[in-house]
Amino acid sequence: MERSTFVYDGDCAFCTRCAEFIERRIPTEVTVVPWQFADLDALGLTVAECEEAVQWVGADGSRAAGPDAIARLLGTSNAGWRAGGGLLRLPPVRVAAWPVYRWVARNRHRLPGGTAACALPQEARERLYGPTGRPPAAGA
Repeated sequence: MERSTFVYDGDCAFCTRCAEFIERRIPTEVTVVPWQFADLDALGLTVAECEEAVQWVGADGSRAAGPDAIARLLGTSNAGWRAGGGLLRLPPVRVAAWPVYRWVARNRHRLPGGTAACALPQEARERLYGPTGRPPAAGA
């Protein structure tokens, strides 16, 4: 793999807004992609892993999830963002970051930009909204 990849849930509006922030504000060469459009097999990821947390797959094959993945992403940017990533890697911060991350993941449908679909597992989202994230056409 030539570039590191950061994988998020593209069916979640809150997650998508966060990914858009990354692409606009955090200068990095990392590929930021929704898992629904990523080659999960090539990345060595499963749907279950991607539904549980954001994922990092480094160009060197390293992997991380949740706040650890965010720390890795930040570590590829400029000095200010790298400092934030380094802070997130400190053991006491890392220990606190996981419960916060899990709370955000469970409540992402209530956060700014979130929608009711954000709270559903992938199988239920596809049943309601189709594989593209949009409701099936009438009569389909």
